[in-house]
Amino acid sequence: MAGHSKFKNIMYRKGAQDAKRSKLFSRLSKEITVAAKMGLPDPDSNPRLRLAIQEARSNSMPKDNIARAIKKSQGGDAESYEEIRYEGFGPGGVGIIVEALTDNKNRTAGSVRAGFTKHGGNLGETGSVSFMFDRVGCIHYPATIGDADTVLEAAIEAGAEDVVSAPDGHDLYCALDDLHSVNAALTERFGDAESAKVIWKPQNTIDVSGDTAMKLFKLLDALDDDDDVQNVYANFEVSESELEKLTA
Repeated sequence: MAGHSKFKNIMYRKGAQDAKRSKLFSRLSKEITVAAKMGLPDPDSNPRLRLAIQEARSNSMPKDNIARAIKKSQGGDAESYEEIRYEGFGPGGVGIIVEALTDNKNRTAGSVRAGFTKHGGNLGETGSVSFMFDRVGCIHYPATIGDADTVLEAAIEAGAEDVVSAPDGHDLYCALDDLHSVNAALTERFGDAESAKVIWKPQNTIDVSGDTAMKLFKLLDALDDDDDVQNVYANFEVSESELEKLTA
């Protein structure tokens, strides 16, 4: 296991800023509803629902919102969402995976395609990008739970495979099938994680800078702003100095 990694998996999601909090709650509610509808409405018997509720709580989503999302899944008129994955390339040849939950495939496909086209990307076929990523479990904790060595030791004991520690927190990676057991073990040690979910982790990253990075960020933001999009993953890396220039 590597205690540190040269790259940190980059995952864009709604709600990164306070201005998008309402969109974040909408995304979380949709995931809770889908998880409850696909399985039992009881989180103790539904691992996916349990993780969805855990993330909602870590993002300060009110209990009433969570309860309504679960109740919505049990209604006879509950919306039916379909999980769809889109794959494509952005500026600089960066691979991008978009996960969506939609009740209208044509609307979502058109919107995602338009986002790629408008911002210098190309939507590809299923499988054209995902082979460059690994499907793994990722558990995120804030930096305050301990230093890198402490977290690494706990991760090994819990059955995780890799840890990436950075100033903003710790990402612990594990095999897909081990997510729930690893998360349970870490919860006993550190309490609830800020996030515990299945993600697409890039096998390698592409360095981007300057205009390429700016165009890429605009594409990722456009995809993330789509109400049907749940998660966006990309296999790129930007240096700290370059990031400061772009956000200045």
